[in-house]
Amino acid sequence: MIAVDTNVLVYAHRLEARLGAAAHALMTEIAQGDRPWAIPWPCCYEFLSVVTNRRIWKDRATPPHKAWSQFQAWAASPSNRMIGETEDFRGVLQRFVDRPRVVGGVIHDARIAAICVAHGVEALLTRDRDFSLFPELRTQDPFAAG
Repeated sequence: MIAVDTNVLVYAHRLEARLGAAAHALMTEIAQGDRPWAIPWPCCYEFLSVVTNRRIWKDRATPPHKAWSQFQAWAASPSNRMIGETEDFRGVLQRFVDRPRVVGGVIHDARIAAICVAHGVEALLTRDRDFSLFPELRTQDPFAAG
C-alpha cells in the first residue's frame, strides 16, 4: 500500500500550482485504480488547513465546503484506506521523536511517518525531504524527473 502526503493532495486540488496538473492526474489514477492506497488522517487535517488558508491563497482560498468535498471524493475511493494511530503507535512515535533534528514542525512529519510505518505502508508519496529523517519509511517524489 502507498500513502499520499499533504503536499501531493494540495497540488492535486490547486490546479494553478506548478505541479497541479501532474498531481491531479496522479491522484485521479490512484483513486480510480485497484491498488490499495491511504491518506494518513493528519494529512487530511493539514490539507483542509492549507487549501482554506487565506494567508496563503488570499482571495483564492478554497471555501471549506469545497475542500471537504474534494477530500470526501478521495476518501470514497474503493481502494482508499484512511489510516491513523494504532495500538502500538506510541512506541513507534517515541522512536522517531527521540532522534536529533526532530523538533518543531518535524514532529508533525514524525507523526505521519509513525502512522505509515505502523500500517505497513510501502512508500509515502511526498516532496517533503524531512521524511528522510525516518529511513524506516520509504518515500517517493512522484514528480521527480527520471
